[in-house]
Amino acid sequence: MRLSEFSYHLPPESIAQRPLAQRDASRMLIVDRVEKQREDSLFRSFPERLRGDELIVVNSARVIPARLFGKRAGVRAEKPGRNRRVLREFLSSEIEVLLTRQVSSEEWEALVRPGKKMRLGERVQFGEGELMAEVVGRGEYGLRRLRLSSAGNVHEAIERLGHVPLPPYIARNDEPADRERYQTIFAHQPGAVAAPTAGLHFSPEIIDQIQQRGVEIRAIRLDVGLGTFQPIHEEEIEKHQIHSERYEISEQTAKAIREARYDSRPILAVGTTVVRALEDAAAKSSAKQRGAPTGDEDRDFGIEPGTAEADIFIKPGHHFRVVNQLLTNFHLPESTLLVLVSAFAGRELILDSYRHAVEAGYRFYSYGDCMWIR
Repeated sequence: MRLSEFSYHLPPESIAQRPLAQRDASRMLIVDRVEKQREDSLFRSFPERLRGDELIVVNSARVIPARLFGKRAGVRAEKPGRNRRVLREFLSSEIEVLLTRQVSSEEWEALVRPGKKMRLGERVQFGEGELMAEVVGRGEYGLRRLRLSSAGNVHEAIERLGHVPLPPYIARNDEPADRERYQTIFAHQPGAVAAPTAGLHFSPEIIDQIQQRGVEIRAIRLDVGLGTFQPIHEEEIEKHQIHSERYEISEQTAKAIREARYDSRPILAVGTTVVRALEDAAAKSSAKQRGAPTGDEDRDFGIEPGTAEADIFIKPGHHFRVVNQLLTNFHLPESTLLVLVSAFAGRELILDSYRHAVEAGYRFYSYGDCMWIR
């Protein structure tokens, strides 16, 4: 399929720049993928609209303040032959670092700007030198591998010096309130560089109402990174190579999924990150059990607990082994996430629903409204 088939027009004013005063005050577009119908609603009606026997799976990843601003430091920055004024300007120029994934106890993958000037061996200091980074490797699409160090604890230094990595379509600097509002109420395991935004709508009151219905809620963790937000660079989407993202599924969650599937109960994923983790785990488990390639589209599945890397790109034609309902926010045109929801509900139905959402004044993207696909 061609990338241009996953496009739609969105006026800039439809992009939510700030969260609503209350988490659960968002609108919700309900889409029936069987009957090809939709209904405008409010997220606060979500608990009462449930059947009562669903298994809801959420992402417990916590966003770290992964955006850091520093200055050059070290021998590589002090180039011979430069006069003092030029050297002073060179050292004082700001370096922006966006941590995208931790790859070892000391090293991170990161986007660095300006990246072309940051060669191997270059060093950056943050704050008054409480946190240091050295470029130790290069990767695709401008990625650098950084070795972070601190006189104290590296993670504590990141928490203190870092900024909330708001998406670029939010045209403002992060604010103190974003530290709390750009986290879901399920978040407790640090590692994500973007929020699993479908979970932002849930409040403690909504959770209480859901549990009073007898609905089961379980968590997985997927550290949201470039695999979720990297643009598609190929016109034929089948050629796109998606970045992997680390996820973890507990024994309790794996058991709950097996039981729900056995009892023919709906499995409702809160967010595309949950879909990606569960479908990747099911595909890997199926391939392992049958000795088949990971992409084999057989109908048997299993979910095994543990940690793995999601390298699955879900696109139209994908057989969904686990998830049969999805609560999700609205996604960017020509993105892997729009391709995923199109695979789940059908491209025509999704694009038609998006056009309706634009006309009806829904708020889009991370701090925006949501869609419940059943």
